[in-house]
Amino acid sequence: MRIAHVSPVIYPVPPETYGGTERVVADLATAQSRRGHDVMVFGPADSRLPGVRVLGEYRSLTALAAERGELPPGFPAELEAEQLSDLVRHARDFDVVHLHGSAHASGVCAGLNVPTFRTIHWRADEADHIRHFERFPHERVIAISRRQAADVPKGNLAGTVHHGIPVDRYKLTDARRDRLVFIGRMTDQKRPDRAIELAQRVGLPLELAGPVDVGNPDYFRKVVEPYLDDDIRHVGSLTDSEKQAFFDKAIALVFPIDWPEPFGLVMIEAMACGVPVIAWDQGSAGEVVSDGTTGIVVNSMWEAVARLPEVRELSPSTVRRVFEEKYSVERMASEVTNLYQES
Repeated sequence: MRIAHVSPVIYPVPPETYGGTERVVADLATAQSRRGHDVMVFGPADSRLPGVRVLGEYRSLTALAAERGELPPGFPAELEAEQLSDLVRHARDFDVVHLHGSAHASGVCAGLNVPTFRTIHWRADEADHIRHFERFPHERVIAISRRQAADVPKGNLAGTVHHGIPVDRYKLTDARRDRLVFIGRMTDQKRPDRAIELAQRVGLPLELAGPVDVGNPDYFRKVVEPYLDDDIRHVGSLTDSEKQAFFDKAIALVFPIDWPEPFGLVMIEAMACGVPVIAWDQGSAGEVVSDGTTGIVVNSMWEAVARLPEVRELSPSTVRRVFEEKYSVERMASEVTNLYQES
């Protein structure tokens, strides 16, 4: 098949550190290319994808901001306008266009009468998505969890495909595991404060990774920073290679979310390293984590504390085996491509 992916303009594909959407686009496009499909990504010019063509003369917003400093508020829209211009010129060259970013591209594809699929890398129950489904009833949505699929109208839903990552990106090691870890934006949706409280209650060191939320910087300053010391550390954003060393030290990944997370890519990254997950029962956590096998799914701090000994008894090799069986990028690419062909 001739497949086009339309990525957001914020980060390159794949991103250097933070950027789950762009990482999924990169892995999916690369895996589809390996399977013999002709794949192109409409995305920033600083993207680097072996075997996949990238169309876009603009650099990612983060690269431009790093070079020029603070950019005007309208700058993302200017980059999206360039991307949509490329899409208008080339969309008809493809059998399917798969959208991952701005909803503006839906209008372009509908006007060109191009078979279009969309993955929503966010919750799908808010007013903007409800209106979008009403305005684009023929656009096919590939949900990333059953929880997210429940918010997509049946007429739009093409199917559900859990994310996957390359099985060789991370590995299981026999490193000494002596601390809890957290990865995510420093924001009230991700609740790093819960990870801090859990670590304090059970007397374990904690390392927090992830960027300060640019939309809510006061959260980090008021809620996280006062608790940082020798035992509770914030290490910033991590590259893939840095994540391996980060997870090698972990007894468990704490995933203490307080919102309907549509997937949670970091959970399967931890599992790939044999690290179990302590997840709060929100969004897709109960789908991704097999309670009692790859981690635990809890409803309170009390439960997380009480069940920590159970987590410490889980087998890292079993956690890794379940990851390989359920969350490989090849499985994701196969299921997504099958939905293209069936719909």
